[in-house]
Amino acid sequence: MHPLAEKVLARDMRATARACRLVDDRAGDHAAILKDLFPHTGRAWVLGVTGNPGAGKSTLTDRLIGVFRKQGRRVAVVAVDPTSPFTGGAILGDRIRMQAHFGDPDVFIRSLATRGALGGLSRSAADIARVLDAWGADVVLVETVGVGQDELEITRMAHTTLVVAAPGMGDEVQAIKAGILECADVFAVNKADRDGADAAVRDLELMIALGSEVAQASGRARGHSAAALHARAAGAVDPSGGPPEGPWVPAIARTVATRNEGVAALVDRLEGHRAWLFGTEAGAACREERLREAMHVQLRDALTDAAVAALGPALEAAVRAVARREVDPYTASERLVEAFRTGAAAALGGVVTPGDVA
Repeated sequence: MHPLAEKVLARDMRATARACRLVDDRAGDHAAILKDLFPHTGRAWVLGVTGNPGAGKSTLTDRLIGVFRKQGRRVAVVAVDPTSPFTGGAILGDRIRMQAHFGDPDVFIRSLATRGALGGLSRSAADIARVLDAWGADVVLVETVGVGQDELEITRMAHTTLVVAAPGMGDEVQAIKAGILECADVFAVNKADRDGADAAVRDLELMIALGSEVAQASGRARGHSAAALHARAAGAVDPSGGPPEGPWVPAIARTVATRNEGVAALVDRLEGHRAWLFGTEAGAACREERLREAMHVQLRDALTDAAVAALGPALEAAVRAVARREVDPYTASERLVEAFRTGAAAALGGVVTPGDVA
């Protein structure tokens, strides 16, 4: 086993920070570390926190840390901040709102920059979460950047997705648009002491009700998981007293994170989704579908990296050929794929003409 992986499993805080750095930079033998740690993962509950900019995600995340710590749980936080497209820098300021937990040895806070990745996460966020799972975290909170209507990458890596909304998010039409609101397992209407909180809750309830009606009419399940297509009707009660079977119906909680109001009730709703996810057949199918989507993303990234590395000058030659209008990008891409598949790219050195790309 890699020496750094051994130290992570021994809950060495500094070694875990170094492992996170290597994984984020994709430097050194980071892949060996991830491979050694993977058999020791799968215990942590990954809770995604997403929402529009200014909704109060960081402050609410800080309050959630406090509740989980009072329950005796070890908590890790992955806070993702946007990277400037002009300078390449990132402030990494989300964790400033979590300073009360910096001295707690059972809380690990790691900030990441998006580094150009879309979807509200960085490319390494899922791998960092696995490192922190192996470190011994019971809960891994993943806070995304402020996102819009369709940045939904968090749903592919988190067990539970919390969407934080705030009064003033828009009218009824805005509330029922497909996208970020449709991916939520639990909603938190934060800043609920402001005017418009009742309207925000009402709009979310309208969206949920309409989504359920569409799902029943079309035979499709609500939300970001297609795995519940064959589940029973929502709300069916399990005779054993466990969580209800069928598709999960998103819950709504009102919070005022700055005053720590409503956070305990929000955690109860989050725990309800966790019980459904790990205690029902529909939840098990949902987890399987999530893992399948995550594997697709992992395979796509691996193939892209391998193709770019293998094609080398052939890729650059194809770019120049497309720029000169000597070949269209579709044909060039097909030729590059064929070259990669057959291993011909290794023989394509120097200047490559459009005909040679094939």
